[in-house]
Amino acid sequence: MGASVLVIDDSKTAREAIVTLLKKEGVFASYHEAVDGEAGLELLRNLPVDVVMCDVNMPGICGFEVLRILRAETQYADLPVIMLTSNGEQKDVVHGLELGASDYVTKPFDPQELIARVKTQLKIKMLQDQLKTLANTDPLTGLSNRRCLFEALTRELSRSQRFGKPCSLVMLDVDNFKNVNDRFGHFLGDEVLVAVANRLQSATRIYDLAARYGGEEFALLLPDTDSAQAFIVAERIRNQIEIMFFPDELESLKLTISAGIASFPGSEVEIVDDMVSLADRALYKAKHGGRNRVEVGL
Repeated sequence: MGASVLVIDDSKTAREAIVTLLKKEGVFASYHEAVDGEAGLELLRNLPVDVVMCDVNMPGICGFEVLRILRAETQYADLPVIMLTSNGEQKDVVHGLELGASDYVTKPFDPQELIARVKTQLKIKMLQDQLKTLANTDPLTGLSNRRCLFEALTRELSRSQRFGKPCSLVMLDVDNFKNVNDRFGHFLGDEVLVAVANRLQSATRIYDLAARYGGEEFALLLPDTDSAQAFIVAERIRNQIEIMFFPDELESLKLTISAGIASFPGSEVEIVDDMVSLADRALYKAKHGGRNRVEVGL
């Protein structure tokens, strides 16, 4: 999927001129337009956008207010916003930059200058996205890492508490993994972990989160999922892992996992640490109950 831009301007002529110029240069793959600040904010909440170009002087919500709203929301804090204005007064430029504008273009704009400024902001956005991906991804398996899991779990638990919806955390551990490393070596042991990660990823919905918690331990964050539903998911994964076939040197390997589940609402779950502790205790119970099983924390 290519990059996209949103142009917010109450002047149809200005919007068309900017979009035509950007299309001619092939800067973006998709282009979106909004006639005012309110429409622009609505579009942003429903479409993936990489760069916003926003007029300052508009009826209703002005460009400065759009910028203030965006910078107050975590998901838009780093979104490049280029302010467009017919007023080149220094105080307005400074005010916009103080509010968090990424850049400023004065109308009538020079086409080449506008293209250069937009390309610069798009490049910065792409580099930021790459850094975020690296910061949130386990390098071996490609799953989310523990840091990303805790951030997502914090958001999801808060959402569940606010709207009265369930959510579940499943902690999964590869049984006797030390024996795998001892028998086949760490290189092939890593291949086993990658295979397990791939199976977890394929078993999740688009809005679930699969993460590597550490070593041979994994986690699944399941929004809008109660403990009974989470048990079905975990049991299905346990079955799939149990029948996995490994080629070549790993052909004789028979792998199993144990899993523990914690869900909200639950009598012991008020904060993220409660949920993790409850899932850990359920996993411990599964391990000491014979392994290759799923337990629900109560």
